Formats: sequence, structure tokens, C-alpha cells
Amino acid sequence: MTQPSSHPNDPLHGVTLETVLRTVAERHGWEEMSRQIPIRCFMFDPTIKSSLTFLRKTPWARKRLEDWYVYDAVRFKGGEV
Repeated sequence: MTQPSSHPNDPLHGVTLETVLRTVAERHGWEEMSRQIPIRCFMFDPTIKSSLTFLRKTPWARKRLEDWYVYDAVRFKGGEV
């Protein structure tokens, strides 16, 4: 018998910030990310490492990225998030 998930309605449960960032960057690219979330680490010489550092220290930017990821998950339902 399968145990029910403790967070069935949370699409971010078990997903790391790095996975969220890499997924959005692969789908949309850094240029689109900088238009949607205008932060320097997306605009100028973007890297996963610098973006993770900034996002971990800046809750509003992390929330916007996670919201975008969840929106994509709903939009691309059926495939991998």
C-alpha cells in the first residue's frame, strides 16, 4: 500500500532551488529571466552560482522565481516540471 504524500498540493515539495533555477533557465534563457525578474545576477554575466547566492538571500526574488516555476509546471502539465 502506498503512503499518501504529506504535501500533495505543494509542487515545490522536494524540489531544490538549484533545480528550479536550472529548469527555468533551460526553458526560458537568462535574457527572458532578466526581463521577467530584473535582477543583476540574471542581467550581467549570469551564472547558476551567483544566482543561487542572491536568491537564497533575497526572499522576494526567490518567490518570483518559484512562482514562475509553478506556473510553468501547470502550463506544461503532463511532462516533467
